[in-house]
Amino acid sequence: MITLDQVRSFVAVAEELHFGRAAERLRMTQPPLSRQIQKLEKAVGAQLLERDNRRVALTGAGAAFLDEAYRMLNLVESAGDLARRVDAGAAGVVRLGFTAVSAISILGPLLRRLTVELPDVEVRLSERVTLAQVDGIRHGELDIGLARPPFDTELLSSRVISREPLMAVLPQGHPLAELDRPLTPEDFEGQPVIGYHPQQSRYFHELSVRFLANAHPRIEQRVHQVLTAMLLVSAERGVGFVPVSASSLHVEGVVFRPIEHGGGDTRLDKDPERPVELHAIWARGSVSPVVRRVLDAIIEMNR
Repeated sequence: MITLDQVRSFVAVAEELHFGRAAERLRMTQPPLSRQIQKLEKAVGAQLLERDNRRVALTGAGAAFLDEAYRMLNLVESAGDLARRVDAGAAGVVRLGFTAVSAISILGPLLRRLTVELPDVEVRLSERVTLAQVDGIRHGELDIGLARPPFDTELLSSRVISREPLMAVLPQGHPLAELDRPLTPEDFEGQPVIGYHPQQSRYFHELSVRFLANAHPRIEQRVHQVLTAMLLVSAERGVGFVPVSASSLHVEGVVFRPIEHGGGDTRLDKDPERPVELHAIWARGSVSPVVRRVLDAIIEMNR
């Protein structure tokens, strides 16, 4: 069996072409160095060095083995460096879940920051609604999610990373689009509304239902995604409610208007004018160093 000590010994002798200088470089005496070379040649099954009292020279087999010896040592060195960087959280793989709208305001800046600060971290992206992100974290498919509440805090840790207002999204030319004031729940009395699915999109369902509590709109459709709601509004199938960041999607044929108190409730929301929260979520308990570094970057950039 070939050992790294034997390979290092051979490289020193091959570069110095002198056992005495090679032994001094390796901080050892000549007899054990000679034994290392003999063991290596026996393991390889070929003579690597020609030596007599006057000279040391590489054989053809020795010259070929020297190239491979350099590769072996470089591989060991790079493997050790990689292990140290992984241990420090500077390298590795992080599986990140996100919702379509969360990608607008958070994902781009985050990926650019990680490219600069943690270039050896591979981020594997997975677009999923919040329920699917929670399920992915529970089953070990995701490390971090960018998700909307609510979720089980007994199993997951979370941190609010952004807050924003809720807005009305209206077809171009809609009468409500002409009002020069925040829209109130009463403005939506009898209006066809694109709602959200109460399970698959529970968060936006509850926000919009809460805002419309004192009105009597007509719920025309229930969708899972904010983008789908906007597309249906563009098709003049109704009006809807979306976070401010959704305006960056640039869906044609729609306009955005502020709603009273940003859609928030002073009795229920920590920041009533910005009730729409986005959380970073991850498995409760210890996380790997690289996941911790990415979490720190997410939290830091959104303080």
